[in-house]
Amino acid sequence: MRGTHSSGPGGRAYESRRLHAYELGHERRRRQGQRGRQRAAIEAYAKRAGLLVTDWFYDPAVSGADPIETRPGFSALLDRIEGNGVRVVLIEDATRFARDLIAQELGIVVLVSRGMKIITANGDDLTDTSDPSRVMMRQIAGSFAQYEKARLVARLRRAREVKGKLGGRKPLAETRPEVVELARRLRRTRSGKQRSLRQISAELAARGFVAEKTGRPFEAAQVSRMLENSQAAP
Repeated sequence: MRGTHSSGPGGRAYESRRLHAYELGHERRRRQGQRGRQRAAIEAYAKRAGLLVTDWFYDPAVSGADPIETRPGFSALLDRIEGNGVRVVLIEDATRFARDLIAQELGIVVLVSRGMKIITANGDDLTDTSDPSRVMMRQIAGSFAQYEKARLVARLRRAREVKGKLGGRKPLAETRPEVVELARRLRRTRSGKQRSLRQISAELAARGFVAEKTGRPFEAAQVSRMLENSQAAP
């Protein structure tokens, strides 16, 4: 049956029958071809709701307490969201997204900002705005992230004012060193794999770091220069 909406258990409506799935841990089981508890729960819910899992994303080598920005699987999920129009992520339960509450809410903020829904295998909508306590925590987490960003911007502005106008266009390594340092750390995943320039740009944008002039994610050439500058720095 074709259509733009599908209803899950409890009458929950989704804009599309397609969704992404996100798993944490169980690398050994996955290599051995076993479904594991998380995958079984996700598949069972999708079947009951008449939904199709189009992509599976894994973070086998990280803990549920690890910040979302350190997870290569979550980064790949964000990358995929940008291009295929799927707007639902299905997980086993909230602890499989993040056990730390602040990390969990910050991750939800990132996905909500992209118009996503996060559904657990028992049908809970983690992006639901009808729970006042959850909305409050999400607002606190988002405000904290915004405060940290504003504090960094103000500190860098003061540093530039102290240096004075020396003329010419200064490199990002000098004007926005925290961006260059983050790009360098994002170059490789925890497993040692190398991220593409586009993936690094998407990760930077997800954390609020974009090109100052355009307000858009950095071009691949800009990211490349960041990495070159970080290698050349003493």
